[in-house]
Amino acid sequence: MQKIYNIGVEATLEVIGGKWKPVILCHLNHHGKIRTNEFRRLIPGISQKMLTSQLRELEQDGLLLRKVFNQVPPKVEYSLTPYGQGMEPILNMLCTWGEKHVEVLQDKGEDVSLKQRDEDITMQKTS
Repeated sequence: MQKIYNIGVEATLEVIGGKWKPVILCHLNHHGKIRTNEFRRLIPGISQKMLTSQLRELEQDGLLLRKVFNQVPPKVEYSLTPYGQGMEPILNMLCTWGEKHVEVLQDKGEDVSLKQRDEDITMQKTS
């Protein structure tokens, strides 16, 4: 049966929708290669089971590459595929919009903070 999307964003959200996939993709976009334990440090609220599930789905959708090193203890590294790298402008826009949204909430007097801005991560990557 043919799958029909009413609008392009539906197809996008089917691949990157949810709480964790955009976060995972943004970290890969900024850091390049990330090991599983690094994800746990970067995304403290995610369980190991959820992280594994989300990484597998992103790999199946062709957005990330899983590289297994033949060593003890096992080492696994994740990176964006060229197809996944095509999402860079979208991911950057999502981060920038989110930062502005936090500022709007703060201006309204809401008790909200942002641990790290997009540009801070980018600067760390180039240092």
